[in-house]
Amino acid sequence: MFGLKKKKDKGELPFWKRKALHEMTGPEWESLCDGCGKCCLNKLEHEDTGEILYTNVSCRLLDLDTCRCTSYEDRQRFVPDCRRLTPQNVGQIPWLPKSCAYRRLAEGKDLNWWHPLVSGTTDTVIEAGISVFGRIVSERDVEDLEDYVVDWPK
Repeated sequence: MFGLKKKKDKGELPFWKRKALHEMTGPEWESLCDGCGKCCLNKLEHEDTGEILYTNVSCRLLDLDTCRCTSYEDRQRFVPDCRRLTPQNVGQIPWLPKSCAYRRLAEGKDLNWWHPLVSGTTDTVIEAGISVFGRIVSERDVEDLEDYVVDWPK
């Protein structure tokens, strides 16, 4: 009997419904990312009002085809102002989109139907129109961010 893994009880709730954000393991935390790429878009903050303006310009590290960071583990070495989400700061980052799983769980909401942990596939993020796939340009190809302000990431 030792060494046998306990089978998951079919009635057991998924980890994101059973655990608080700070109780999740590293892999559980990372699996909350739906891969939409919205957090990797460049944003502008209005000096006077603090309003966040979204652009369709991605970080240079974002792969435009997969909407995943090409250097995730070392991203802050290449992009020092890249924010690392933690259970402690996720509720304090105003530019996280309302669809973001981290934000939703921090606000006491559930994951959306299209989230890969719910749907079982990453395809639903694109099918639901949540992903930045096909709607972005890399910051390598842009000179003036103000020319790329959009409202769809909100």
